[in-house]
Amino acid sequence: MTKPQLRIIAGDFEDPRIIALLAHHFATMRSTGPEESCHVMPLDAMRQADLDFFAAWDGDALAGFGAVKQLGDGHGEIKSMHTAAAYRGRGVGQAVLDHLSTHARALGLQRLSLETGAGDFFVPARAMYARNGFQTCDPFGGYKPDPNSVFMTRTL
Repeated sequence: MTKPQLRIIAGDFEDPRIIALLAHHFATMRSTGPEESCHVMPLDAMRQADLDFFAAWDGDALAGFGAVKQLGDGHGEIKSMHTAAAYRGRGVGQAVLDHLSTHARALGLQRLSLETGAGDFFVPARAMYARNGFQTCDPFGGYKPDPNSVFMTRTL
């Protein structure tokens, strides 16, 4: 499979393609474990001023998305990273993560953290994060210890 030619730009929450992929992401994340362990953000919560959302486009096709949420004190959180099924294994997740990391640095953030699932479904995501210097850590922000969650962090 060839790597797509991606254009990563601020995402438009009014675009029906983004709304559809966000809905798919939300449903997929909700299906991976108990509701109290699922920390996926619904669309309305993503419209917060402290969250910057980006969409990865391959021409007119939405290949994926991700967001950075500012937590304060130079700390940010990777939120809602998702790659469309047709683009899995083609470098989209890495490109979005690179973009989010660069954006976080431009915001003056010194640390990025994330919460992801502990189950088998999340093995590829955890491996990508580890390849990018993220290490497991204790819960941060408002998270609590949860056997269904893995918390990871890295300095920028």
